[in-house]
Amino acid sequence: MGKVGERLRAFSTNRWLVFVAAMWLQSMAGIGYLFGAISPVVKAALGYNQRQVAALGVAKDLGDCVGFFAGSLSAVLPSWAMLLIGAAQNFLGYGWLWLIVTRQVPPLHLWMMCVLIFVGTNGETYFNTTALVTCIQNFPKSRGPTVGIMKGFAGLSSAILTQLYAVMHTPDHATLVFMVAVGPSLVAIGLMFIIRPVGGHRQVRPSDKNSFMFIYTICLLLASYLVGVMLVQDFMQLSDNMVNFLTVVLLILLISPIAIPVTLTLSSKTQHPTEEALLSEPSKGETSTSQEKEDQPEVILSEVEEQKPKDIDSLPPSERRKRIAELQTKLVQAAARGGVRIRRQPHRGENFTLMQALVKADFWLIWFSLLLGSGSGLTVIDNLGQMSQSVGFKDAHIFVSLISIWNFLGRVGGGYFSEIVVREHTYPRHIALAIAQMLMAVGHFLFAMAWPGTMYIGTFLVGLGYGAHWAIVPAAVSELFGVKHFGAMYNFLTVANPAGSLVFSGLIASNLYDYEAEKQAQQHHMTAVQSPRLLHNMGLFADGPLKCEGSVCFYISSLIMSAFCVVGAGLSLLIVQRTKRVYSHLYRSVRT
Repeated sequence: MGKVGERLRAFSTNRWLVFVAAMWLQSMAGIGYLFGAISPVVKAALGYNQRQVAALGVAKDLGDCVGFFAGSLSAVLPSWAMLLIGAAQNFLGYGWLWLIVTRQVPPLHLWMMCVLIFVGTNGETYFNTTALVTCIQNFPKSRGPTVGIMKGFAGLSSAILTQLYAVMHTPDHATLVFMVAVGPSLVAIGLMFIIRPVGGHRQVRPSDKNSFMFIYTICLLLASYLVGVMLVQDFMQLSDNMVNFLTVVLLILLISPIAIPVTLTLSSKTQHPTEEALLSEPSKGETSTSQEKEDQPEVILSEVEEQKPKDIDSLPPSERRKRIAELQTKLVQAAARGGVRIRRQPHRGENFTLMQALVKADFWLIWFSLLLGSGSGLTVIDNLGQMSQSVGFKDAHIFVSLISIWNFLGRVGGGYFSEIVVREHTYPRHIALAIAQMLMAVGHFLFAMAWPGTMYIGTFLVGLGYGAHWAIVPAAVSELFGVKHFGAMYNFLTVANPAGSLVFSGLIASNLYDYEAEKQAQQHHMTAVQSPRLLHNMGLFADGPLKCEGSVCFYISSLIMSAFCVVGAGLSLLIVQRTKRVYSHLYRSVRT
């Protein structure tokens, strides 16, 4: 019994168990990406026009991305308390929305509906912050894969919830709102005592590489399987038993990563303190990241960094440290004589506070590049229901699910390939982001053209590029500005999402959509007693809310978003140019 107890204790503190539990949490936490499937239900039930739906979408984006409170609380509250708060907000917001949609309680004013959506979706920030910060602490030397996989499963959640909704075999679309209210809350409560920091920096194992490759394999299998299932369900009428079978296979794929902590626990031997100490030492050729600098810091005074000769960085590491030490000694001696005042300011690659990062041009370049790229992608996600219906598709669920899968692959792939860029080529991650933003520009252009089949291709390109943002940008910020205050900086970066959505969806896409809808209403109802303007103010006409049909509905807005994605790619290339020396310094030891 004693040996079994030791194994159980080892299993409960295994950082891979925490990682897998965080994956499961994230697979239910991306509720904001289901808005494209929920918005038509809300629009029909409450008689909203597209401007009103866009207002709800912006409130959802604000709730999804404004995580200052969650970021601050993560520094003082345990993980279980963070997840409990998130579960309560999720259940309150979307539970009330379900009661309104099913007419069990009276509807609220639009601004109150926006508050309700904000509160419900804001619970997601507690899930994301807890999972991301915990896993980065447990895996400080694998930031790219960790961030990519965590954010990837958040993007996959809408496809998973949609498939679970299909198992219910109900024509009531409001049931999907109920699932969003209950599902993530129950999962968060069930896992809240498992997801926690367990000291990953002391548990570095040679098996980590194989474990990550196994996770990547599961990710590819999941994405491929979901794409196949969604396409089959879209083009064929499946029996209820077949839908049930397909969902069981999906759940098996989701559960299968638990094999990693189980196998590691059964095959591992109890480590003595000396063996554990050896495991914590970095191996030769391992990346020198800012987290490692915290363990064995190479302190460089800002004056030395600014005034040192340029050829110092090209010297061998041992000679470089010797020369820098000599310069710092001279500087300290001068300071002791009163000849110079030493100021200790962090430079890129060290730990910044949020306020210190906010005065850096690189931080704002990253933020604006993120705003243009992710904001345009989020606009597509939020309006996908109306976009697909305007070009003749009756059911938007297939595209909502597909963009969720491509979003997932973009996050996982963005983390994987950007890691190759920095580790094997010592080049900034943002070169991968520039490529992703150019793919998004092509996707928006295809949406504008609305040629046959472009709905599928555009969904693929925009979903892939949008997902890459949320794997590459957090990892890059943790490298350039450190991990000590990463939670606060991450939640500030996420504000770029609703800001971009407000510009592209709230101001551009929705107004152009309603303008075209009014023109079509005038053409179809020239003899109507009430003018289209009056009908627009009411949000209704004879057949219900104003609807726009044809490619013209999103033609101009898609072209505008395509152009801004090109601008975003230009900003990413500027970041690459400005940070090449930083990455060369951070990852130089990988190639030596």
